[in-house]
Amino acid sequence: MKIIDTHQHLWDVDRFSYSWCQGIPALNRSFFMSEYLQATQGIDLEQSVHVEADVDEPFLLDETLEVLQLASERDNPLQGVVAGGRPEQPGFENYLKRIAGHPNLRGIRRVLHTQPDELGRSASFLQGVRLLEHYGLSFDLCVLSRQLPIAIQIVRSCPGVQFILDHCGVPPVREQQLDPWREHIHRISSLPNVACKISGLVAYADPERWTPEDLRPFVEHAIACFGWDRIMFGSDWPVCSLSAPLKRWVDTLTVLTQDADPVDRIKLFSENARRVYRLE
Repeated sequence: MKIIDTHQHLWDVDRFSYSWCQGIPALNRSFFMSEYLQATQGIDLEQSVHVEADVDEPFLLDETLEVLQLASERDNPLQGVVAGGRPEQPGFENYLKRIAGHPNLRGIRRVLHTQPDELGRSASFLQGVRLLEHYGLSFDLCVLSRQLPIAIQIVRSCPGVQFILDHCGVPPVREQQLDPWREHIHRISSLPNVACKISGLVAYADPERWTPEDLRPFVEHAIACFGWDRIMFGSDWPVCSLSAPLKRWVDTLTVLTQDADPVDRIKLFSENARRVYRLE
């Protein structure tokens, strides 16, 4: 089955700074395209979308321009770029003007789970996110499960923007705590301008003892709420490697959806990504 990976990362710690990695030794090094290609061996990878890696703010534009340059090279699967951004800042639109129009730019992400809750509620943040509609760009929502009510308000406040919820809203997989995550996912899925990435779940499971059945209730609930037309596969590589090689995550999701209609599985693994991220 052909796969479009909607959530891969690359970073170069010798050129840019990623402070969040410093407390995670396994990730506190560079990850390049060559290693990603090795990690995807054994799966039929068709295309991928690079999602910004929460680079330290002084390097935001430089990281974006480097990844956009990489995406313009046709000897790798990278076809879409979700760039980092700071919608709450006065210079956000000028930043958008610097990068908008690149043929591989698809969206913006501002990681919210590392920030005070007030940021996602602020008028300046919402005003900045609304600008994306005019540039034809989507917004990736990266929030903790307890922040899903904030995400719901963001989506409601920006009805003209396409949102993508990363990592199923980061449920507490290790703790097997389904509520109130289930209700929040049900509520956010009722908003038509949101799609959901089935991604990141292995990183929140017990890294030593997780099984496919640990992930099943979260995967199945997200699919039941969003439906087969608004879900997309994402690897979250290399973060997923903290708990599993990329191929094991693909194999796990394949097993968890083995009883689905083949047409629906194609939607999950490639077709929806092509539409939502506007890939060729």
